[in-house]
Amino acid sequence: MSAFAFFGAIEIGLIYGLVALGVYLTFRVLDFPDLTVDGSFPMGAAVAATAIVAGINPWVATLMAIVAGAATGWITAFLAIRCGILHLLASILTMIAAFSINIRIMGRPNMALLGESTILTPFESLGDPTYIRPIVVGILVLISAVFVIRLLNSDFGLGLRATGVNARMVSAQGASTGFYTYFGLALSNGFVGFSGALFAQTNSFADVTSGVGTIVVGLAAVILGQTIIPGRKIWVAVCAVIIGSVLYRLAVAFALSTGMFGLQASDLNLVTAVLVAIALIAPRIKGKLRVKKFNASANVPATQTKPTKSGDVS
Repeated sequence: MSAFAFFGAIEIGLIYGLVALGVYLTFRVLDFPDLTVDGSFPMGAAVAATAIVAGINPWVATLMAIVAGAATGWITAFLAIRCGILHLLASILTMIAAFSINIRIMGRPNMALLGESTILTPFESLGDPTYIRPIVVGILVLISAVFVIRLLNSDFGLGLRATGVNARMVSAQGASTGFYTYFGLALSNGFVGFSGALFAQTNSFADVTSGVGTIVVGLAAVILGQTIIPGRKIWVAVCAVIIGSVLYRLAVAFALSTGMFGLQASDLNLVTAVLVAIALIAPRIKGKLRVKKFNASANVPATQTKPTKSGDVS
């Protein structure tokens, strides 16, 4: 794998690390199965691209993309909480609606950003863009990670985490679980919209189909990262999902560039599904091996005969 492909994989892995942060907030913290990310990711790209082409400052355009992504998450929360729609179905409805909205925003299915200034343009003059761009993206992801860590360790974050663990207990304490859900989904999809905006600016295009499979990639990063780097502390979990995103992209880039097992670019979804399946199965296998090793060290027989009753005649 060439240096260009290596650093390119790190760059795209860091960008999808923001998606992993969003998926971590919904699936792990709030325990809310949210598929909105497949719509909020291209929405962030569409809003950022349209604003930049219209002459708006790239940083302002990126902020607009974050707000647009947060709005999609808020709508999902509204459908689930106020309208009583099943969580999974509410996110699917928002995702489907976002597809048409994204086309409306851009006026066409895709939009090019060739020759336009982006948030990375001022930094590319500092050196080779191949090395500079991943550093800039990494700094933005690091700032986002620090924000999430500080938030979840605060008193407000404690309520957010408690909502996903035991919503009834939060309600009994007089707090609003609905408010925490609104905030959590908006924040999650805000990060995903931010990721979409960075994706559009680093790849110089925005496309309505760019969000297909985003939730699977995010889940792969979360599961892979927390399997490789287990830990109960917030900062460990947040760092793990970002590292998982980078490792996932490096693994895919390595497999596709070397032609391992005859893989092609069209096999990306297959590779993703296999990696997620392995990451899900690995903890169970690891647990079984740990139990078997403990039983062997304690000389516990694998099967025990059923004890006879005191009145039975042997």
